[in-house]
Amino acid sequence: MTDNIAGKVIVITGASSGMGAAAARHLAREGAAVVLGARRADRIDALAAEIIDAGGKARAVETDVTKRDDLKRLADAAVETYGRIDVLINNAGVMPLSPLERVKVDEWDQMIDVNLKGVLYGVAAALPHMIARKSGHIINLSSVAGHKIFSGSAVYSATKYAVRAVSEGLRQEMAPHNVRVTIISPGAVKTELLDHISEKDVQQANRDYVAQIGVPAETFARLVAFAINEPEDVGINEILFRPTAQEL
Repeated sequence: MTDNIAGKVIVITGASSGMGAAAARHLAREGAAVVLGARRADRIDALAAEIIDAGGKARAVETDVTKRDDLKRLADAAVETYGRIDVLINNAGVMPLSPLERVKVDEWDQMIDVNLKGVLYGVAAALPHMIARKSGHIINLSSVAGHKIFSGSAVYSATKYAVRAVSEGLRQEMAPHNVRVTIISPGAVKTELLDHISEKDVQQANRDYVAQIGVPAETFARLVAFAINEPEDVGINEILFRPTAQEL
């Protein structure tokens, strides 16, 4: 299955935990060189060391996706170290769910900055390298919440709907440049994402639900690998996955 992953240079944001870290480990085991970006430098340094100790290739670069210069530095580090960027996984995200009536404006701003602008900054950093080579693959993270709205998700869903819109526009524009674009929309996955919820009642309800039905982050890693593994003339445009038990 993984013949087309070995040797690829893959940049991953939000790589310090959860789905980003799981994808980094999985792809490195399949022979990719992974460039890890996240704010928590100690975590990505440790993950890079773990991958290297296991015989893989990895580099860690402290990255805040709300800062455009940080994303450029991450992309440039990949090119300086490995010569190119084959895949960018815009995985970084936050999910401080709350009802709109609680007016958590700072959290609304944070979601827009990380979930939407962070994706755009990643695209801006990687795209010139990919267009110049007439080859590349950008994978953007949406969510089931980018397809459905549920209680407390209005702003989070808005950012994830927007990621889908940006990604589809990008897919159309990049077709002449041989750059593939994939949207991955996870359902309930067991990660640290619920830690971002400051409203304790909302957090507890979501924790109980995810603890009951959520799938592990490795599920995401396998689906990322599936999208990357397809030959260059095939674009997996969108993957929407949920736990079998998830109704919404």
